[in-house]
Amino acid sequence: MATTISSLPDVGLSTEVYEPEEDAGLRPLLLLHGFASSSKLNWVDSGWVGALTAAGRCVITVDLPGHGESPAPAATADYAPSAILERLQQLLQSAGITAMYSADRASGVDIIGYSLGSRLAWELGAARPDLVNRMVLGGPGSGDPLSVFDLPAARAWLDNETPIGDPLTAELLRMAQLVPSNNVDALMLLIGEIKRQPFVPAKSIPTMPLLLVAGDRDDLATTMPELAKLSGTAETLWLPARTHANAVSSRAFKKAAVEFLAG
Repeated sequence: MATTISSLPDVGLSTEVYEPEEDAGLRPLLLLHGFASSSKLNWVDSGWVGALTAAGRCVITVDLPGHGESPAPAATADYAPSAILERLQQLLQSAGITAMYSADRASGVDIIGYSLGSRLAWELGAARPDLVNRMVLGGPGSGDPLSVFDLPAARAWLDNETPIGDPLTAELLRMAQLVPSNNVDALMLLIGEIKRQPFVPAKSIPTMPLLLVAGDRDDLATTMPELAKLSGTAETLWLPARTHANAVSSRAFKKAAVEFLAG
C-alpha cells in the first residue's frame, strides 16, 4: 500500500502529489519544469508522471511563479532564484514529506529538473545536500540563456510589436506566449531577476549522484560536459536527434532516469 503525503504547506507555488498504486519504498520525487512550461506540459502530458508512478515512485510537481497554476506575485523579489529556492526548501522540509521517511527509507528526495528546473535543482542540491539524494538534470548547461535575454527588446515587442533583433530572445518570448496559463508579464519579471542572479555552477557544486541528459541537437545544452567536469562524478546521456524542445518526451530519457534514481 502506498504511503500517502497527507498535506503540503502553502509555499506560494502550486503543487500536486501523485501516489503510485504500488509503492517501491523509495524517496519522494520532486519534478521541476522549465521556463515557459508548466508541470502539466513538462511532466504530465509528456508521460513522465505516469512512468514514474508506474515505477512505484511518489511524485511531487511544482509550478514556478507565473507558470501553470502558480500565482504571479506583484513583488519583483519573489521571482529571484534565491527566493524560489527558499520556497522549495520549505516544501522539502514539510511534515507531509518527512512523514514518508521510515527506518528503511532515508530522508531527502530525489529530483528531476528540466532546463530552468535543472539550474534550480543544481543550486538546491548544492545548498542542501541533506534534503536531496540523487538528481537527474535534463537540458542543462553551464550558462543560462535567460541571462542574455534582451529584456528591453522583448518589452518593446509586447508594447508595440517592435521587431526583436536577437533570435534567441524572440524564440524564448514566443515560447512564453504559447502557453495560455503563463503570465507573460510575470515571466519578464522572472527573467529580470535571473539576470540579476545569473547561474554560476562553479560557485557551489552538488555532491550527490547526478545524471545529465540532453538531446544531441540541443543548442542550449552544448556546455553540459562542463557541468559534468565540475561534478567530477556525473553520468551523461546524449539523446540522438533530440532538441531542447523534444528531449523531454524521449522514452530513453524516462527509462534512464527511472533506473538511475532507483540506484
